[in-house]
Amino acid sequence: MTASLLVELLTEELPPKALRALGYSFADALVAGLRSEGFAPGDGDFTVYATPRRLGVLVRDVAAQAPDREVLAKGPSVKAALGADGTPSQALLGFAKKQGVAVEKLERLHDGKQEVFAFRAVASGARLDATLAGLVETALKKLPIPKMMRWGDRDEEFVRPVRGLVLLHGDRIVPGAVLGQSSGRTTRGHRFLGKGAIEIPRADDYEALLEREGKVIANFELRARTIREELKAAAGGASIAAEDSLYDEVTALVEFPAVYEAHFEKAFLEVPQECLMLTMKQNQKYFPLVDGQGRLANRFLIVSNMAIAHSRHIVHGNERVLRARLADAKFFYDQDRRAALASRVPGLASVVFHNKLGSQLERVERIERLAAIVATKLGEDEASTRRAARLCKADLLTGMVGEFPELQGIMGTYYARHDGEPEAVAGAIEAHYRPRFAGDVLPETRLGVCVALADRLDTLAGLFGIGQHPTGDKDPYGLRRAALGVVRMLVEQDIPVPLDELVSAASAAYPSGTTRGAQSDVLDFVRERLRGYLRDAGYTANEAEAVLSLRPVRLDLVPRQLAAVRAFASLPEAESLAAANKRVANILRQAAAKGEAFANADAKLLQDPQERALFDALRAASREATPRFERGDFTGYLKTFAVLKAPVDAFFDSVMVMVEDPSLRRNRLALLEDLRREMNRVADVSKLAA
Repeated sequence: MTASLLVELLTEELPPKALRALGYSFADALVAGLRSEGFAPGDGDFTVYATPRRLGVLVRDVAAQAPDREVLAKGPSVKAALGADGTPSQALLGFAKKQGVAVEKLERLHDGKQEVFAFRAVASGARLDATLAGLVETALKKLPIPKMMRWGDRDEEFVRPVRGLVLLHGDRIVPGAVLGQSSGRTTRGHRFLGKGAIEIPRADDYEALLEREGKVIANFELRARTIREELKAAAGGASIAAEDSLYDEVTALVEFPAVYEAHFEKAFLEVPQECLMLTMKQNQKYFPLVDGQGRLANRFLIVSNMAIAHSRHIVHGNERVLRARLADAKFFYDQDRRAALASRVPGLASVVFHNKLGSQLERVERIERLAAIVATKLGEDEASTRRAARLCKADLLTGMVGEFPELQGIMGTYYARHDGEPEAVAGAIEAHYRPRFAGDVLPETRLGVCVALADRLDTLAGLFGIGQHPTGDKDPYGLRRAALGVVRMLVEQDIPVPLDELVSAASAAYPSGTTRGAQSDVLDFVRERLRGYLRDAGYTANEAEAVLSLRPVRLDLVPRQLAAVRAFASLPEAESLAAANKRVANILRQAAAKGEAFANADAKLLQDPQERALFDALRAASREATPRFERGDFTGYLKTFAVLKAPVDAFFDSVMVMVEDPSLRRNRLALLEDLRREMNRVADVSKLAA
């Protein structure tokens, strides 16, 4: 007989930012345990429940007893278990005794390596009553909980104190205890709106009963969907300025959501709207509203845990709390503008960037010099770039950024505009922090790119110089993000500046010896981020490796190189030429290992007609291809060498490279080296044969 199984763990308020992950992790682990034990079908349905005070799951079609299972016990090998006269060894006798049968009852089978003795038996299926509590505890131990806690005088540990346990199979309580709580059929509803204790007659009644009598929407996804729908309806024609993370967090804070509209004084709209929205979302978990032009309205939405007919007190209370928050923001904004942004720069000398790399003022001075170098290479105004770099960290000393670190750069731009700085300079202050995260927009102006590149390259050069490399999944200084930002700016903004020159300039800005030997590490690190970037862009591993194996320094050219590789790979001659290139690379590598030295091929030493034909065809193709390479036509360059398929095939069919004659051998090696060098200026074609 099968029935639905309900498991619910009642707790004190669970951490909201982790609730969704906890709910799904618990359900997945428990269902996996039930399936592995044979209680639940592998494709069976289940529903996840997660509210601020409970984790639960309803699993359908769960058996009270798992089906009997065949158990195969493998013993010693036949070769080792029998003597020359067929007498059983002690190992075989011991195995048979352990299984409770005579040796004659054992069977022989091949385990893939050798023939062994074995015994098959049928084990009775486990009973749910005896197994469920253990499966629940095992699932709880697998939850992603960074820090456990104890409560009262108990020894049990969990993320929050546990107050109740429901184990219900159909209409029957499954006996058991988990984290000090004995199983039952009693749950609890909303702290204020619902009935206290609620008896659950059957597992399938749980969700509807809890919503009706307990005023709790237990299904996390249903609760989230309800909140989104009610917010959208309450917003009217306005847009809701909120990220998915805020929706998830608010869903984890309420059990029976109700949306109310509230307002704040229009005078607060004088404060930059980023400040207002941040304090609404981060501190109060409110949903700001913006109009069609993205301007903040003086009304906002509250998701309350109290669905009541008269909400005036709830609305007014939240408005009063927000008013105090916004007043603080306005105070910081007004106070900060009393001092010019530029006047704060000297104070950065007292702010530590890193104890081994100096202060933020020293960092700003390095960024200023490096940004000026980039600006010169790009033809940007050096004075404006230096000014933007000089001011880029000054807002770290403002009251607003001290209260809301997430606003660094944003407030610098507002204060720079207030001080009358040129718009290009002011905009670059905020832009130099971009991209802040994966998929974020890049700086829109070249001036912003100059400062953003300088900022990230300074960080990479300095931290690699003192050995602070990312290890495993740990990257406390965000170096992977910084390197990816460098890659994206150079590639997507088409910045024609060699990466090695940038890294060298960034390293040179530090005192002598600080970054010694780290430049190659930084280059390799950035190229590794480029490899991941190209993979995410849809290029195959072979395509990316064909370009990256040349260790490119002009990252802006990489997309064109990859386009050329794809175009070449589509040619009918590509497969043969790629294989030939791989063969050439192997021959040259082996020759170099033997100490062979060879320069350019000498036409006078060519003997075989096939090697002369290859020599002539290569020279002709090179003469045609070189101008294309020089004007950046990489696709045309690679396609030019498709004509070499026939002479290359003929060469390898007829010519022995490693002959006894030293001069002839070196000349043929030189010819192959010429072939590899000319064909692989855009990409290492041999990688396409991998």
